[in-house]
Formats: sequence, structure tokens, C-alpha cells
Amino acid sequence: MASFAVKKVLNVAPTVRARPSGVPLAPLVNLTTRAPADGHGHGETARSDTPQKWAGGISRSSSGLISKTFFNIPPTTTFRPRLLHTSAIVKDAPEVPDFSQYRAPNTDMNRAFSYFMVGSLGVLSASVAKSSVSEFLVTMSASADVLALAKVEVELGNIPEGKNVIIKWRGKPVFIRHRTQAEIEEARREDWKSFRDPESDESRAKKPEWLVMLGVCTHLGCVPIGEAGDYGGWFCPCHGSHYDISGRARKGPAPLNLEIPAYEFNEAEGKLVIG
Repeated sequence: MASFAVKKVLNVAPTVRARPSGVPLAPLVNLTTRAPADGHGHGETARSDTPQKWAGGISRSSSGLISKTFFNIPPTTTFRPRLLHTSAIVKDAPEVPDFSQYRAPNTDMNRAFSYFMVGSLGVLSASVAKSSVSEFLVTMSASADVLALAKVEVELGNIPEGKNVIIKWRGKPVFIRHRTQAEIEEARREDWKSFRDPESDESRAKKPEWLVMLGVCTHLGCVPIGEAGDYGGWFCPCHGSHYDISGRARKGPAPLNLEIPAYEFNEAEGKLVIG
């Protein structure tokens, strides 16, 4: 007769206790045990993996291991600091100090002295400001070499009668005309009061035979041509301005006469000084 073996599956209870969360429970493990002394004579040392007693730690209880941590919390009551105080007597408004003994007996004298000091300081400040501005403007003025070129001397003996000479002065052309007697009479015979820019020949020439003018057209700044035009003086071919033998505008768009620069005659040396 054949025999059969029957196998039955059983669940064996665990040999390790565990908490409901599944974490194993080992109540007999002492985590505060110190390490044994080593053989080098250093003695017993504290464990580095356990906290100090003052910081809490892990302790054993009936329910298992308990971890404690100590920390400081702010007070729950209202904190009121103690303020400094003094025992001086608080005076009322009528009990202010009396400064009458420090006041001057004559206030008018002090007022006059104050006005004198303020006025003196004002005058001194004004003089210092004027000196500073003057020194600053002097630094911006032309130098000696530039001022030396501001004047030009021309030998009058080298200019024949009835001829024009053009020189350069301050970057501009200057016309010097040695006029004949007929040209002088013609310039002074005209009725200059009816001209566009009324000006007599006597006011334009210090000496009748010498006429000195800037060679710049008063219309747009061109350089007129000498001994040309309808009046025998100068003619500007740019826009057709005509000037007579005295340099006065007679025809064309020129609104003014040719400008007369500052000049003087050096009789001793026979020179014309322009500037």
C-alpha cells in the first residue's frame, strides 16, 4: 500500500520584535556605551556618534527608545526693559535759566560791530572774486606773438598813384587805393545823402589820396574786383554789387559800404599802420 507525504505551509512568528510601523525594536541595545580603552594609553574616550548629555540623547523606557533634544525658546511673557532715570527736578516753563548776566549792556554797539564785520567781509569777498575773474580772463586773452601780428605796416612810397594794393590782415584782404585828384573830386561831387548807406568821402578817408578798406563784399563776403563796375570802383562778380571810387555801395544786393578798418599814418617813416 503506497504512502503519501503531506506538506503544510505555516507562518512562523518573527524572532525580532518590531513596531507597528515595521521598524525593528531592540530595547536591550545600549547606545551610550563608551568605547573600551585602547592599548596606547590614551584612556577611555567618548563615543563620537552619540550626543552629549547636556544636548539630550537616547534613553530607554518601557515603550522603547526615547530621543530628547534641548533648545531655547523665547519667553511667552512680555519683556519690558528697565529704563535709565535721573533724580533731577523737572522744571516748568516759567523756571527757565536767567541769562541776563551774559547779555551786553549796550546792544547798539554790538549791532554796529556786526554790520561792520558783515560789510567788510562782503567787500573783501567781492575784491577776491573780481581778482579771480580778471586772472581767468587774462589767461584767455591772446598771447604776445598773436598781438604782434594784429598790426600790419605798409610802405606808402611803393604804391604809385592811381593803383590798388591788396594785403592780408587778420586773415582778410585789405584794399589800399592811391587815388588821383580826379577820383577824389568825383567821390566828393556825388550826392551821398541819397545813397543806400549814406556816408561822405571825408568820413571814409583820413587823407583824400589814400583809401583803405576791407576787401570783403557786404552782401555775402566775396572779394570784389578793383577798377571795375559801373562807377569805376569795385565790382563783385558773385551777385553783381557795384561800389564807387570811395567804396560806397551804389548798385546790386550789397546793403552796406565796404568796411573801413582801424589804421593810422606814420609820417616819420612814411608807412601805413593797419590795426
